[in-house]
Amino acid sequence: MSSPALQPRTRVTRIAQEAVDRARLTVVPRVRSRAPRVPFVTLVSLVLLGGIVGLLLFNTSMQQASFAASSLENQADTLAAREQTLRMELDELRDPQRVATQAQQMGMVIPSAPVFLDLESGTTSGVRTPATRENSIQLQPPAPIKPANLAPAPILVEVPATPTAEEQAAAAAAAGEQPTAQPEQQVRQGKNRKNRNR
Repeated sequence: MSSPALQPRTRVTRIAQEAVDRARLTVVPRVRSRAPRVPFVTLVSLVLLGGIVGLLLFNTSMQQASFAASSLENQADTLAAREQTLRMELDELRDPQRVATQAQQMGMVIPSAPVFLDLESGTTSGVRTPATRENSIQLQPPAPIKPANLAPAPILVEVPATPTAEEQAAAAAAAGEQPTAQPEQQVRQGKNRKNRNR
């Protein structure tokens, strides 16, 4: 029979041997696993398509904003020009010379000697005389007279009309002569003669 002391030793060696066997490295065959390509390609395609659509929408909105801005700028320019025109018309209507001229046309007269009123005492200073058209101040001086040498009398010159070819033919027939060739025909005949001489 075996001794009891030997039994635990063999057990320990057997457990150690099993542990060593387990701990040894072995080459494992490579397992090739392919990830499915369809979801990846679909995802990339959707991202690209979304980017392109987003760029197109962004570009369209930018163009619309640009058109709106240019339209508003044109409208602002038009309104600024209109405002400037109205200001010029207002300045023209407020012009004292224009107001005085229009008042004279309506029958108002500028007095030659003004009278001043003192508001504190209620008295007037100056000579009160009625204003009439004859002794009123003229706003615009009379137009100057032009010297005679700057405005000469017109000179009329009559130029006789040149007779037409029909009138020349009628006059020649009345005189009994053969009608002369028209200038165009004479030029053509001269050219034909030159061509023959060559």
